[in-house]
Amino acid sequence: MDDIIIVGGGIGGLTLGLSLHAAGIPCRIYESAAEIRAIGVGINLLPHASKELAALGLEADLARLAVATRDATFFNRFGQLIYQEPLGRAAGYDHPQFSIHRGDLQMILLEAFLSRAGAARLLTDHHCIGLEQDDSGVSVHFSAGGGGPVRGTVRGRAVIACDGVNSAVRRQFFPDEGEPRYSGVNMWRGVTRWKPILSGASMIRAGWLSHGKMVIYPIREAGPDGLQLVNWVAEIETSRYRKRDWNRQGRIDDFIGAFGGWHFGWLDVPAFIRAADLVLEFPMVDQDPLPRWSFGRVTLLGDAAHPMVPRGSNGAGQAILDTTAITRALSVEPDVTAAFAAYEKQRLAATTRVVLTNRTNPPDAILREVFMRTNDRPFASIDDVISREELVALSDSYKQIAGYSKEALRA
Repeated sequence: MDDIIIVGGGIGGLTLGLSLHAAGIPCRIYESAAEIRAIGVGINLLPHASKELAALGLEADLARLAVATRDATFFNRFGQLIYQEPLGRAAGYDHPQFSIHRGDLQMILLEAFLSRAGAARLLTDHHCIGLEQDDSGVSVHFSAGGGGPVRGTVRGRAVIACDGVNSAVRRQFFPDEGEPRYSGVNMWRGVTRWKPILSGASMIRAGWLSHGKMVIYPIREAGPDGLQLVNWVAEIETSRYRKRDWNRQGRIDDFIGAFGGWHFGWLDVPAFIRAADLVLEFPMVDQDPLPRWSFGRVTLLGDAAHPMVPRGSNGAGQAILDTTAITRALSVEPDVTAAFAAYEKQRLAATTRVVLTNRTNPPDAILREVFMRTNDRPFASIDDVISREELVALSDSYKQIAGYSKEALRA
């Protein structure tokens, strides 16, 4: 009864469990899947997120499995360099930017939680199907996985919903919310074993959405064969898409035509795509920001609270920032309802700005500006198209909004 019930054992839920445990706040995680497995492709941990994970004692584990990203590099679809800037510690941050396989991150968090809190604090095959609350606590009803038989009811003093973009808890409080908002862009994601590209720790963005855009970055260091595991995302404007599902298999032939001519000195893109170990398809969707997350003893966190278009490397990072804010609120405020209100006050407006900025001016807005100013043609010199000062301003603006400028982190 004294436990905080965490619904969902993904990145947000596991990080929250670690954070609450470190603060001496009893919690228990209930995960829908029968087994937590290392699935997915790559994600980025920007310095604001890696700072919080370092505070949980996880930096050494991350450094062992991830790539410490060193630079962001932008090209047009003709392979011409537009802009390059250092990232992470190479840019003077106190904490690195990590590029990592989502499954590797999940396993780091899982193993840390099990070793610190104990296996009894994590229950799998528990899918939330509803909840009720009263003045003394919350009753959460579970089934055995999605669509399985009813398991029973668990009682806790509060609930934090970390159950992702298809959150059952969010749906209970906002039953008429409607379908996700499609951005007009579909994406295919994959991982390919390839020799190091450019610096071997580059975040590469190239092209533009109307003709095809690529994001490419390594997520595991090279093995004995000299090949890194490299994550890539192909994005194309199209009216055709299917319902969001992080694990839907994609078909290379559905999109590779947009990149057929991308043969650069630094990468043969069609060959790189065709060498993929795995291809997934996902529409770039989000939800309009909510007016509130907290309802008495229940609140939302991460994608359950603020699902955003996956641009700007910020989805997991904002969930991790949520966990820090809610743990601090619960640590200083014994009244759960008041603590959840304080957490919401700190984080709702901040994540709303990120959700809306990801729709319009994420970091790849640099590519859009050059695409529009050149009419999608090669340039003789990038300085004739856009000034260095404008490029820096576009990049810095997003860092300010997303909360990972050096000044914000040091403050």
